[in-house]
Amino acid sequence: MNEIIKAMETRRSIRGYKEDMVPEELIAEVVEAGTYAATGMGRQSPIILAVTNKKVRDRLSKVNAEIMGTTGDPFYGAPVVLVVLADKSRPTYLYDGSLVMGNLMLAAHSLGLGSCWIHRAKETFEREEGKAILKELGIEGDYEGIGNCVIGYAKEPAKDAAPRKTDYVHYIK
Repeated sequence: MNEIIKAMETRRSIRGYKEDMVPEELIAEVVEAGTYAATGMGRQSPIILAVTNKKVRDRLSKVNAEIMGTTGDPFYGAPVVLVVLADKSRPTYLYDGSLVMGNLMLAAHSLGLGSCWIHRAKETFEREEGKAILKELGIEGDYEGIGNCVIGYAKEPAKDAAPRKTDYVHYIK
């Protein structure tokens, strides 16, 4: 089987991570793969914040949890958060950022890392706390949070895929 298709079929969202930090070289490989996602007219509207600083990671987790209405860690203990933001002035920004998220998750899986798309990035960076984080990091522009891709080493093996629904595909010949 083709290795890329195999990765697509075997990647699963991981919801429990070991505390072990991912080596910088692996994070760099995952992030670089994200930069090769297709974007509208090749304009590359997204940016990626590769967060390994525990204080910043925990701040993002806290805001995300507040939005969700919980006090738990919505990042499932993952030590790395790859925040994808996209330039709202581009008409394809939402799609561009979503494709970056997909590349990040597939790249992480191909390197033996777990990943999970954590929502509420949009709401996080609409809040004053989120805007303050971007300002502190020197990020300027009209960005919308697309997603948080958490990565790390899975605590448990991934579950098997659920069966695909029978009416998923309609061939029109």
